[in-house]
Amino acid sequence: MFRQWLQGGATWYGSPSGGGSDGGACGFNYAVENPPFYKMVSAGGPSLYNNGNGCGACYRVKCTDNQACSRRPVTITITDECPGCVAEPFHFDLSGTAFGALAKPGQADNLRNAGVLQLLFRRVKCKYPGVTIAFHVDAGSNPFYFAMVSEYEDGDGDLGAVELKQSGGDRELWHPMQHSWGATWMLNLGSQLQPPFSIRLTTLTLHHTLVAHNVIPFNCQPGQTYRSWVNFKT
Repeated sequence: MFRQWLQGGATWYGSPSGGGSDGGACGFNYAVENPPFYKMVSAGGPSLYNNGNGCGACYRVKCTDNQACSRRPVTITITDECPGCVAEPFHFDLSGTAFGALAKPGQADNLRNAGVLQLLFRRVKCKYPGVTIAFHVDAGSNPFYFAMVSEYEDGDGDLGAVELKQSGGDRELWHPMQHSWGATWMLNLGSQLQPPFSIRLTTLTLHHTLVAHNVIPFNCQPGQTYRSWVNFKT
């Protein structure tokens, strides 16, 4: 899966120099515009978005069938959904920035005017040098309900399971979180939660596991982002 080149289609959306959207269906919000994403992102058709399970996965993509194509691959991350992109089994609706990066120098506008491109792509490990995983607490979180998005996972990039351990009570008990939508995971135990929280992540593709101890502090606030000290090895 991480080696084979496959064929797919590509379009672009948003502004020519933008990040496509403000995070769209994965919930990464304005992080797509900033490092380490650098606007090099894409919405995925149904097979790539995979009901939100594909959020965070990284791909190398290159185009070869247009005179403006550089034929050099670039790396993008799935951060949004393109539900209508079903003309091909695999379709990338790239940000304007990422689509333009497929072009020869000075040819970005010509390539963006070409319509649907055929491209080659392959799954790759995500690499965010010097960046640790961040956890963005959902604005709707409260003492009885906790939801979050994790960002910048090296390696697989996607997640298959997320668990939360609270302080107090049985401190060794990990509570499975439910995949809510996009890259958002939630927990509602029916009782008041006791931060700080530790978060355990298991990747979807290769089932690698990592623990961010006490990453969500006692005084955590909805809408805030908290940086861990850890990331997966690549």
